[in-house]
Amino acid sequence: MRVLAIDTALEACSAAVLDTDPPPPSSLPSAACGEGLGRGARAGREGGRLTVRSLPMVRGHAEALVPLIATVMSEANIEFSELDRVAVTVGPGSFTGLRVGVAAARGIALAAGKPAVGLTTLAALAAPFFEADDRTPLLAAIDARHDRVYMQLFGPRGRSLIAPRITSIRNAIGAATASPTRIVGNAAKLIEAAWPEYEQKPRLVRTMPAPDVAWVAKLGAATQDLTSPVRPLYLSDADAYPQEAGILPRR
Repeated sequence: MRVLAIDTALEACSAAVLDTDPPPPSSLPSAACGEGLGRGARAGREGGRLTVRSLPMVRGHAEALVPLIATVMSEANIEFSELDRVAVTVGPGSFTGLRVGVAAARGIALAAGKPAVGLTTLAALAAPFFEADDRTPLLAAIDARHDRVYMQLFGPRGRSLIAPRITSIRNAIGAATASPTRIVGNAAKLIEAAWPEYEQKPRLVRTMPAPDVAWVAKLGAATQDLTSPVRPLYLSDADAYPQEAGILPRR
């Protein structure tokens, strides 16, 4: 399985290639010579090879993404025609960032003749924590501004208890206080700051400005849904609107 993963939903522009196919013997690194897997690459826990690149950024995803994808594909030594699928985070997140990532994933998948799969940003944020502990509930939360968050509540084994939605910080806390919960995402500290003193504190609070794109690749490889259309997951209206001043009236 060879997966190209893309994430431009939040405060990073990231791409990764997951290759679970064993390399030919001639290309295996020699432990005796101390050769590694190459710059930007690392072995995955499942025995696959991960090539990862991530640039922290709030703006500029459109300009950075294509060169970043070219870099990881070159370092992974894989042609686009050799991919099995393309995985991308579809939201929630930045309106502009989501459009950039989804458009790139759909274009590459179409050109390569391979499926594109969409993954929620919240699931990508939560995934690595269930590898370490699959019993404790987890709240993934992204800052939606104006005292609101995008959230999804996961139960044991990563089962979704509350589907992705936009809600107030107070309501997010209400969902999370039902049991000892972990909180991850770029809104984790906002929720912790508003946490009631009389409630049991979360077991873990981890601020994450963006998902680990390696997990986008792993989730993309694991998904069985290869037919659903890949489109941005918008849970709120855009904050930017066209200016009416200066618009010429139609004749």
